[in-house]
Amino acid sequence: MISGHTTLIAHLGYPTETFKAPLIYNPWFERRGIDAVVVPMGVREGDLDAFLPALFRLSNIRGALVTMPHKVAAVSLLDEASVAVKIAGSCNAILRRPDGTLCGDMFDGAGFTRGAKRKGFDFAGTDCLVVGAGGVGSAIAAAIAAEAPASLSLVDVRPGLAESLAHRLRRHYPGLRVAIRTNDPAGYHLVVNATPLGMNPGDPLPFDPTRLDRNAFVGEVVMKAEMTPLLEAAARRGCRYQVGTDMLFEQIPAYLEFFGYGTTTPEELRAVARITY
Repeated sequence: MISGHTTLIAHLGYPTETFKAPLIYNPWFERRGIDAVVVPMGVREGDLDAFLPALFRLSNIRGALVTMPHKVAAVSLLDEASVAVKIAGSCNAILRRPDGTLCGDMFDGAGFTRGAKRKGFDFAGTDCLVVGAGGVGSAIAAAIAAEAPASLSLVDVRPGLAESLAHRLRRHYPGLRVAIRTNDPAGYHLVVNATPLGMNPGDPLPFDPTRLDRNAFVGEVVMKAEMTPLLEAAARRGCRYQVGTDMLFEQIPAYLEFFGYGTTTPEELRAVARITY
């Protein structure tokens, strides 16, 4: 029941028809008896600069979830940015602090690393490969770097993206060995597909799964299907793996902690969510 006491969390993006967050957060708030609501707000590209300052002048707003096409544009509107935001160059959560300043963070990568750790993967001292250095790949690379691996290798077919990400990683984690490599997954403890390959029938695989070490952990970001062709191939090889939707449900507890609403588990979120995949 929304009332004058209800705290608002804006969900900023366009188009709103694809938004799933309200169908996860709001049932959870209701179950926990928390007087808060996530509200979809359709903000077109180019309108964020004018809209965001006015939004955060509301007296009953706690923060905002930020999605496409605003993750990059939001960074310049923050008063303070986390290391993950500085490395990824994008932001998907904004908190208004008591003094009115805006603090931004990026939880796409945290969703990935939290999920992998819950499945028993220990990042410390490992050799990791991230295939894809765009927005989600940069966020995942930043989160992996925070977990003290031995090395982090990057690859992207688009000129300059992997090199730019490597530069930012070295600046914030000078003790981490960062390299630009090919997409050959042999010899790595962790291999992540952070490309859109797998979303459409007939897509090529992002790397050759027959080259995976059998004890490797394979991560996927594509959410269109629970088991993508890549994950099916990794499973046949005997590898441990994480599906794309795990990254979504694993990052929501991080958001809730950021907004000051305690925490939860992916299992509880899946139980109350009013969406299907």
